[in-house]
Amino acid sequence: MTNPLLSRWDTPFEIAPFDSISDEDFAPALEEALAAHNAQIEAIATNPDAPSFANVIEALEAPCRPMEQVLSVFYTVAGADSNPKRQELQRAFSPRLAAHYSAITANKALYARVKAVWDQREDLDLSDEQQRVLMLTHRGFVRGGAALEGANDARMQEIKGRLATLGTEFTQNLLADEREWFMELSEEDLEGLPDFAVAAARAAGKEKGVKGPVVTTSRSIITPFLKFSPRRDLREKAFQAWAARGANGGETDNRAIAAEILSLREERAKLLGYENFAAYKLETEMAKTPEAVRGLLMDVWGPAKARADQDAAVLTEMMQGDGINGDLEPWDWHYYSEKRRKIEHDLDEAELKPYLQLDRMIEASFACANRLFGLEFAPLDVPLYHPDCRAWEVTRNGEHVAVFIGDYFARGSKRSGAWCSAMRSQAKFPEKQAPVVINVCNFAKGEPALLSYDDARTLFHEFGHALHQMLSDVTYESISGTSVARDFVELPSQLYEHWLEVPEVLSEFATHAETGEAMPKEMLDKVLGAATYDMGFQTVEYVASALVDLAFHDGAAPADPMARQAEVLAEIGMPHAIIMRHATPHFAHVFSGDGYSSGYYSYMWSEVMDADAFAAFEEAGGAFDPERAKALEEHILSSGGSKDPAELYTAFRGRLPGVDALLKGRGLAAK
Repeated sequence: MTNPLLSRWDTPFEIAPFDSISDEDFAPALEEALAAHNAQIEAIATNPDAPSFANVIEALEAPCRPMEQVLSVFYTVAGADSNPKRQELQRAFSPRLAAHYSAITANKALYARVKAVWDQREDLDLSDEQQRVLMLTHRGFVRGGAALEGANDARMQEIKGRLATLGTEFTQNLLADEREWFMELSEEDLEGLPDFAVAAARAAGKEKGVKGPVVTTSRSIITPFLKFSPRRDLREKAFQAWAARGANGGETDNRAIAAEILSLREERAKLLGYENFAAYKLETEMAKTPEAVRGLLMDVWGPAKARADQDAAVLTEMMQGDGINGDLEPWDWHYYSEKRRKIEHDLDEAELKPYLQLDRMIEASFACANRLFGLEFAPLDVPLYHPDCRAWEVTRNGEHVAVFIGDYFARGSKRSGAWCSAMRSQAKFPEKQAPVVINVCNFAKGEPALLSYDDARTLFHEFGHALHQMLSDVTYESISGTSVARDFVELPSQLYEHWLEVPEVLSEFATHAETGEAMPKEMLDKVLGAATYDMGFQTVEYVASALVDLAFHDGAAPADPMARQAEVLAEIGMPHAIIMRHATPHFAHVFSGDGYSSGYYSYMWSEVMDADAFAAFEEAGGAFDPERAKALEEHILSSGGSKDPAELYTAFRGRLPGVDALLKGRGLAAK
């Protein structure tokens, strides 16, 4: 019987036939895929013809379909719908795949051919895009250790394999802690919780197999509990569980794993001739140096901490007014901040949330994409990997553009957070292929599903990433869509968040779940007026995480990351009642893989640009100005990694931005 992961998918738009794939298909399919890819690489490396762009670089760009199909399906379900078998497979696959790709960059014959093409680049009649792909390919081989010899070469391969194993262990430990912990609530414990929070707690209890409501470490459940529960003892218990993920001792403890990862990264960087891992990692980003990153973060830290300290004093006074003496604690902040928001902005999340229906917010994200870029979305009835998933065909002027899949609800089998990935990326070589893009979120279920304002912003954020994938228009897959510098990749996503705050968008799509009535203008004004509320807290928790990440990698790897974390927070004067958004043992951005390592700052770097970019719309004809939308698509969304990010942004805006727009947008600018 043919393995469905290896056959040509005779399905609508060649979407993976999820209903035909079982967990038993993955291991044998990977064996065949690895063999096929090895044969493809060997043919390129041993080609007797003189090295050329076509027979080396384009040959490397040609996809190995079996590998792409196997890995796209496996990593989709491993992240969004895991189970013990898939976790076992992931532990087995990670070191094998790391060794496989390391062997490619370590292939001396192959590197010699890549270098030969690179050395003759001035004499080749290459397009700008081809020159970019050649540069990135050569640089990737060098940074991967292709020029290393002997013991250094062998050690590099060992390090890569070990890092892959550790990243998988870190992720699975975190998932285990998030899956296993929950706090059962009695009916009395539901006091003060709005209906949406109670419904989410009951749904979570059902998912956990218990009779009553529960609090879990899903952000969409624990955050409302911390905001609304008057039970300080229960808030503390829930918060401590949230903060302790990955640091509970035993088999799922991530602290030793983090230390080993940091040590191996430092060794890897030094093998390649860099002073430390941050210098190695940032070389290819817009920021270029650790000093530039730290400069940006500290420019923002001062105003953010000052605002957070002012807010903490107000919240402490409110708490003491309730007869609670002592310091404001992290499990108090959300509760008293929500009370203060209701007083100062007369905005009650329990009243607001019925206007933010998930389905209507999805419609809103689609409608904005239609007005800006002419995209249309039609539901697709196709088998997907989980009943919660939905799919749409994306078209423009009747022409197929992409398939978009949304997987929105939290469940125990899904890792926390939200992300966008492409099961297939856009490309024109060696044949035209349209993207298949997935947004994964962790919203609480309900009938209907209701979002917080932060949830709605997350939905728009991830859809911004999806647009970057869907509107890509390049020749080569390696520079398609979100294949850009890490501190540029968040620009489209963070920029798209701004359209949620456009009054005409909320007035049309923020309709009440029961009455169907549009959000009253008074409430709409309050929502927009409170857009920067508690921004001191939000900025402090983020920037602290980014500074700790940078400190871990800019210098010698700390033997005790937790001690180094404490030192950094003490040095910057971290407010007592705020913790890092991602403490080390559950800092998946940094330790699940190299993606955001020494790069968590990139959200802030991109925000400098997104604030400035949206200002370009406001300075023109408004949020839906057609000329600005056309320029955004032409210079950023369609261009992928075909040019240097600074060049792309300058083409769109005419200049590079400063930090002023960011501080103004966050309400942190000096008045």
